[in-house]
Amino acid sequence: MDLMVVEFLVPSGPSSATEVSLLVLRLFLGFCFIRHGWPKLRNLKTWSTAMKTPVWLCFLSAFSMWSAGIALLPGLLTPIAALAILVSMGYAVVLEIRAGFPFIAPDPYQIPEGDYSGPMGVGEPPSWEKAAMYVVMCLVLIFAGGGLFSLDNLLIADLLQAWS
Repeated sequence: MDLMVVEFLVPSGPSSATEVSLLVLRLFLGFCFIRHGWPKLRNLKTWSTAMKTPVWLCFLSAFSMWSAGIALLPGLLTPIAALAILVSMGYAVVLEIRAGFPFIAPDPYQIPEGDYSGPMGVGEPPSWEKAAMYVVMCLVLIFAGGGLFSLDNLLIADLLQAWS
């Protein structure tokens, strides 16, 4: 029992749980960014106006979110896909910091009645926490790769065998 706890706290190497965790992270991030990118692609002019950013830059950001999200699902070019998302989310962090948003917003239930109303009504106040979490998730995928259950692993393993 003690050995299991130690192995859990200090794994000797990639485990099945690690590989499944990378898969879950990749799938979660992929689905999120397909959902983040697609509406922006369909409404580029509206998003560009709201962001006060040129349409071409909004297109690059939205397209990279959407296409990188698709690439993450099967784990194809995972580090590159994660980098594409990281750039957009890094820019979001910068914009949110410039706007004066806090890192972590107060919980909505702690805000006095009527003190916060966002663009869609009363909700969670703005912060740069969510964008920063996406940056961190992308960093994990950039440096850990897609994991065992990815096309990257399948294709790269075959390439490495062919070159050996």
